[in-house]
Amino acid sequence: MSSHFRRKIRPLHSFDSVIYSTCERPVAPARGLRWEQARCLSASAPWWSGHSKWATIKHDKGKNDAAKSKQRAILTQDISRCAKYGGPDPNMNPRLALAIATAKKNAVPKAGIEAAIARGQGLSASGAALESVTLEALIPPNVATVIDCQTDNKLRILADLRLLVKEAGGSVSTINFMFEKKGRIIFGKKEGVGADEVLEPALEAGVLDVIEDEQGRVVLFTEPAQTKTTAETLAKALELEIEESEVIWDPNEDTKVTLDEEEAAQHFNGFLDELQEVQGVQGVYTNWSKGAISDEIWAELRSKVAV
Repeated sequence: MSSHFRRKIRPLHSFDSVIYSTCERPVAPARGLRWEQARCLSASAPWWSGHSKWATIKHDKGKNDAAKSKQRAILTQDISRCAKYGGPDPNMNPRLALAIATAKKNAVPKAGIEAAIARGQGLSASGAALESVTLEALIPPNVATVIDCQTDNKLRILADLRLLVKEAGGSVSTINFMFEKKGRIIFGKKEGVGADEVLEPALEAGVLDVIEDEQGRVVLFTEPAQTKTTAETLAKALELEIEESEVIWDPNEDTKVTLDEEEAAQHFNGFLDELQEVQGVQGVYTNWSKGAISDEIWAELRSKVAV
């Protein structure tokens, strides 16, 4: 190779995305041919990390938005519950005032708060009466599930619920024979007042059973039609605060399904998360019982159902 033609290339390092090189090109002067050094620029494909930064941001944002949506759904359900038992005026209902304040701190829109208060009174945001709707289904692992709703659009909410049941691998099926309808009254804790103190006046009022729950609250079971009257009568006589007063679907002991597999329990947990985001769902009732799954998963599942 002629000594007049020389090529010099800068070594490429793993972190380089652009290669600079020097090369020589021929120039034709007045006399003869000579070589002049010129600088050229070439580009090589950069090394990627295997993912897109924007995709990561989008994924994280989606998870955060889903968590916020779920939290808002829980807060609005709490507002509806407080408005149902203590009235729609926060000035006369301290529990409702606290629920509203908590919702505002978590950026729940004013319209959402007002709609939740209306639902607690059995009304839509426009003031129209809500219709009660019940859907029965079997959800893997073969858990009988009753979903009670209040809505101003029966066809829409049934379509939404059927889709969720299908996506969970379940089927809409008549399973109410596995449950018994009862009225359930839960009183707030009061010093010196437990199940023993409430038992006698409760039996006189026609209550079927009296127990204490895990939180130490007194829980009464009545005939469905007597729920409201019994709750108000005993609350006044015993000077107790009504925390819940509703008709529930209580599963029969001989039909309960034991949850033993963690994966199946997590699958059902995901289904319950989806249900919480359906506006109008008032209560979810299941015929499960704790098996070999962890206490942590069991507590999370229990927190998302009425029974």
